[in-house]
Amino acid sequence: MAPNLPSLLKQEWDVVVVGGGNAGFSAAISAAETLSQRGQKPRVLLVDKCPEAWAGGNSYFTAGAMRCVHNGLPDVLPLVNNVDEQLADKIDLDPYTTEDFLSDMQRVTEGRYDRHLGRTLVEDSNSTIKWLAGHGVRFQLSFNRQAYKIGDRFKFWGGMCLKTEDGGQGLVEDHKRAAGRVGVTVLYDTAAKGILTNCCTGAFEGLEVVNKDSSNGGIITTTVVRAKALILAAGGFEANPRMRAQYLGHGWDLSHVRGTPYNTGEVLEMAIRDLRAKQAGHWSGCHSVAWDADSPADTGNRETSNEYTKSGYPLGITINKRGERFFDEGSDIRNYTYAKFGKAILAQPGGVAFQLWDSQGIPWLRREEYRDEVVRKIHGDTIEELANKLEESEGLEDARRLVATVHEYNEAVLAHRQEHKDLQWDPSVKDGLSTQSSTKALQIAKSNWALPVNQGPFMAIKVCCGVTFTFGGLAIEPETAGVVSSSTGTAIPGVFCCGEMVGGLFYENYPGGSGLTSGATFGRRAGINAAALVKA
Repeated sequence: MAPNLPSLLKQEWDVVVVGGGNAGFSAAISAAETLSQRGQKPRVLLVDKCPEAWAGGNSYFTAGAMRCVHNGLPDVLPLVNNVDEQLADKIDLDPYTTEDFLSDMQRVTEGRYDRHLGRTLVEDSNSTIKWLAGHGVRFQLSFNRQAYKIGDRFKFWGGMCLKTEDGGQGLVEDHKRAAGRVGVTVLYDTAAKGILTNCCTGAFEGLEVVNKDSSNGGIITTTVVRAKALILAAGGFEANPRMRAQYLGHGWDLSHVRGTPYNTGEVLEMAIRDLRAKQAGHWSGCHSVAWDADSPADTGNRETSNEYTKSGYPLGITINKRGERFFDEGSDIRNYTYAKFGKAILAQPGGVAFQLWDSQGIPWLRREEYRDEVVRKIHGDTIEELANKLEESEGLEDARRLVATVHEYNEAVLAHRQEHKDLQWDPSVKDGLSTQSSTKALQIAKSNWALPVNQGPFMAIKVCCGVTFTFGGLAIEPETAGVVSSSTGTAIPGVFCCGEMVGGLFYENYPGGSGLTSGATFGRRAGINAAALVKA
């Protein structure tokens, strides 16, 4: 890695990338690789405003899941390092087709996604994963998050099977090593301040940056980086309470930040201000999850990282402070619901809720999210005891109402079982075990995995809304990842965009694992086309 010196910024560069997460590194690696393949020494600079100790942006805080089209187990086995021949014989993994992925995009975004962007993402997804693997990104089959062991078989579910080794932390380390191998220069403590363009053509000419030189007593300097192409990959505005309240709505300034505190949206505002970049996507929408209520409010924890996620809700029920259920915990496979339930929790009194399980559901909870070291658990031998504890110390307003809610839920579950004795509980598929029957139906259904909550001991976890990334961003050309001008409706010469800054892919919700795949897919395209511009 190059030294963090202002003098380095004054060199002539081919491509400058703003943002050092999965998308930014994918773009930088792609640009350097393309330039080298064309016989040019790559002069690719990646700048990030965070200190190196916070490298990786939001990508560091992910579980490293990547959704892609594949042809079943034979297609993905060559990519992974955690399956031997004996284990492979015990895996059930159906192909995930282009039509499957597009159908998931259509369903979870309610048909609002940009068709051209979506098809590009889907059709490139398999080759993008294999390209990352070719650059040393270590993949594994995600047994812990995407498979249940049913008998002696590992059954993968939800259309997704791959994750990076060591999650987001491993992904970022692999990206940094790959960037070093292809000759990318990385500078931290270097924040973008303004984008300079040619007054006649509108083409990119330079990036004004503010650099904190840690090697020289922390001297702060402002420099213009001259380059032929600019790639914007600086994330959304999820860590900016003002912008969250402004765009997402009332109360969103109180949500907890899941990831980096450095994604504060100023590069989005800069692109709109300096480039007149066209805005796109769902600006009042975001990815938000059930998150540990005891977590820090304004930043993710780099040690605990994604373990604050609490996605075991399909295995139990979720209750608000009034003692009432407020969403269908079994409406769909977790991959297609977890990114929108944070919003539902934030809308409840106090912006908190309680996840509840009995002794049947507790053993199925994933250890990395619910182990004793990372979450505070409230126990009770009876549901009445648990409700009283929640009322005494956790903010529950009506213990008796919670008990009544659980009893009513259990009655509905048992009534459905009486009518559908042939159905078997199976967390790897939508098993049809519901609360809705001809004799009893709840106002808010649980459509699948409706186990009765009646076998003590019982356990509750207090959760809040954790915001991951925002859906509003810039309009890009799907083929090139070029940023579209609001003035001309065409691509701005020399400016590209990828990652969370791209608008138009996700609305209200997203298929789990498609965020990282999108960042790498359009990052790769941005790098290729930025390098082509340099060559031209």
